Amino acid sequence: MEDTKINNSAVAPAVPTIQGGNFNQGQRNFDGRRSFNRGGRPNNRGPRREQVKAEYEQKVLDIARVARVTKGGKRFSFRATIVIGDMKGKVSVGMAKGKDVAQSVQKAYNQAKKTLVKVPIIDGTIPYQVNAKYNSAVVVLKPARGGVKAGGPVRVVAKLAGITSLTGKLTERTNNKINIAMATIKALQMLRIKELKK
Repeated sequence: MEDTKINNSAVAPAVPTIQGGNFNQGQRNFDGRRSFNRGGRPNNRGPRREQVKAEYEQKVLDIARVARVTKGGKRFSFRATIVIGDMKGKVSVGMAKGKDVAQSVQKAYNQAKKTLVKVPIIDGTIPYQVNAKYNSAVVVLKPARGGVKAGGPVRVVAKLAGITSLTGKLTERTNNKINIAMATIKALQMLRIKELKK
C-alpha cells in the first residue's frame, strides 16, 4: 500500500463541542464571539450594576474609642461624629456608637437624617451675621465673598450645606470638634428669610 500524504491546509478546522450547555448561550465578547467559563459552561453574567449615588454627602468629623466598665471588665465601642448635607441648603450633624467604625458611622448617618436643618442661602452666602454658643464653643458667622474663610468643623458644615462664601470665627476657642460643629448648626438655625423683608 502506498502512503498517502494529507495536506494540513486542506483539512477544515474542527468545530468546538460544548458540554453542559447550548452553544447559542453565553455572553458575547467585543469581537462577536461568545465567552464561556471553565468546563464549557456559558458565561451568563449580566452587565454590572451601576452604583447608586448617596442621597447626602457625608464627612467624618471625629471617631473615638470609648469604654464602658462592667462587672466582667471593659467593653470597648466606637463613637462616630459625622456631618451630612445635600450641598443645596440642608445640613446636619449626627453622633452614634457602634461595635465597629462602620456600624457607628451608619448609625450616625441615620440619626443625622432625622435632624436636618434648612439654611437660607443668598448668592452663595448667608443673609446676615449670626452667633451662637454651644457648651464651650462660641461661633460667629458673617456673610462674605471669595470663599469660605473658616477652619475645622465650621468649614465642613458650611461646605456640605452648599455655602460657597462665608467668614467664621471662634470667639471662645476650644479643641472640642463636636461642640464647634453643634454651635455652627445652632447658628445656621437662627437664620430667617422673614427678617430680611422687615
